[in-house]
Amino acid sequence: MPLSSRMPELGSFEIFLAIAETESLGAAARELGLTQQAVSKRLAAMEAQIGVTLAVRTTRGSQLTPAGLIVAEWAARLLEVAQEIDAGVGSLRKEGRERIKVVASQTIAEQLMPHWLLSLQDAAKRLGGTAPQVILTATNSDHAIAAVRDGTADLGFVENPGPPKGLGSRVVGHDELVVVVPPAHRWTRRSQPVSARELAQTPLVAREPRSGIRDSLTVALRQVLGEDVQQAPPVLELSSAAAMRAAVLAGAGPAAMSRLAVADDLAVGRLRAITIPGLDLRRQFRAIWVGGHTPPAGAMRELLSHIASG
Repeated sequence: MPLSSRMPELGSFEIFLAIAETESLGAAARELGLTQQAVSKRLAAMEAQIGVTLAVRTTRGSQLTPAGLIVAEWAARLLEVAQEIDAGVGSLRKEGRERIKVVASQTIAEQLMPHWLLSLQDAAKRLGGTAPQVILTATNSDHAIAAVRDGTADLGFVENPGPPKGLGSRVVGHDELVVVVPPAHRWTRRSQPVSARELAQTPLVAREPRSGIRDSLTVALRQVLGEDVQQAPPVLELSSAAAMRAAVLAGAGPAAMSRLAVADDLAVGRLRAITIPGLDLRRQFRAIWVGGHTPPAGAMRELLSHIASG
């Protein structure tokens, strides 16, 4: 059955949903890269087409009418399905649906991806099939998000706090940061625990800005000390867990690192973990993709299903 002439095009729903989410024509225009006049005209045309007023201008922005609230809910559902179809069709266009480009944060790439990929190959062999070919690039979480957004990578794995806006995501693992020092460090001999404030004021061996580990530590400190907490500048900024570990062992300073990356060092006593009372350093690992809540069919969904089953 064909759609009626009063059914707006998909682009109109996208603009209206931006108005609904930002509660402002100007903010919606900035988010979509359009002029406010263009957004206003599109809204007016959409209202004229369906014959219902969707939003009214107020001194505080654009307020949805009761009908507008209902249409916004429908628009969100419609666009989610459209994004999933768009991503799915894009997946069908890719050469060889069994080949995917994956970008992962350093911790996930080094500590988890080898196991995930080897077990995926073993599972495929047991079933008499072939595992998807995965081309893996290791980077930091911020760069991984950018690569997925611009299409350089099909699938990303990140460790920064919270799901990235505008991307589909799924939690695929859990981790915690641990503050580590060499066995002879003065913090190991203290009778009083190291506080969150003292940690914030201490120059640390750190990852580069916008990395998942660095952002996770900042979020944890802000939860305890407030949003305006000032952290001491790092004594060193390094781009890998191996370099951070070597710097800590050499006495450069404490570091907050993934427990996965230093588990062996902690087990044999090469490094010591410092407990910071009240500081929640637990975090989540997420897979990210372009599209809706469900990852596109094919190799991406197969890989994520395998990770979830493990």
